This record gives sequence, C-alpha cells and structure tokens, in this order.
Amino acid sequence: MPGEARVSESEDRPRDGGLVARSVEEFVAQLRGFTDRATRLAAGAVPSGLSLPRLPSPPGAMSAAQVRSIAASVKAQRQLIEGLVGQLQAFDEQLAVFERILDPLVEWSSTWARLEESFADVVRRAPTDPPPQPE
Repeated sequence: MPGEARVSESEDRPRDGGLVARSVEEFVAQLRGFTDRATRLAAGAVPSGLSLPRLPSPPGAMSAAQVRSIAASVKAQRQLIEGLVGQLQAFDEQLAVFERILDPLVEWSSTWARLEESFADVVRRAPTDPPPQPE
C-alpha cells in the first residue's frame, strides 16, 4: 500500500542465511540460463556453419538419485549424532551416580588415614620411652 514502509525480502531473511539463499538463487538462475540455451541449440538454432563443441558433463551436475543419496546420507549422519548424544547423556548420568558413590568413600578414606596416623605415632615411640605418668 502506498505510504506504508515495505520490508524487503532480504530483510525478512536471517542475516546468516541471506548469503546461502543468494548463492542458491544465483545457481538456479545460471542453471535456468544454461537450460534455455541448451534447449535453443537442440531445437536447431545453431547456424549451419558453426559446429557445437561437445559439452563435458559438469562436475556440479548431479542426478536426482545422487541428490537423494546425499540427502539420505545427511539424514543418517544426523540420526547417528542424535544416538551419540543420547549415549553421552546416559554416560554422564552414570558418572554422576558414580561420583555420588565415591564422595562417602573419599570421606571414609580420609578418616581411615587420620586413624592410621594416630596409631603410627603410638607405634613409633621407642619401647624404652617410659609411658607418660599422670599427674
């Protein structure tokens, strides 16, 4: 409508996706142009004195089956990662339980070490030392 500020398409897109979208649009435009030229050439629009060079298969051209295969591969990899994330979460939970079990053992071990030290002091005293006399 006149008088209203209109948001352009590029402002609608996220900034990080704009470059990818532009690249895809450019690729599609180039592909469309190539297809149009190839169609005109195949329809006999080539002058008789001009021979067409044999076009190599472009390395970027993929069949639908190849694209489906890539899409399936990406999906499988994402599912694999999802499974790994689940396994890592389960492992983290197991480690948390193990950590809670170890806390009392660490405390017990410290207490035992203090007890051993106190007995070691008694054993280290020479047998010739007279025991302390109560006053």
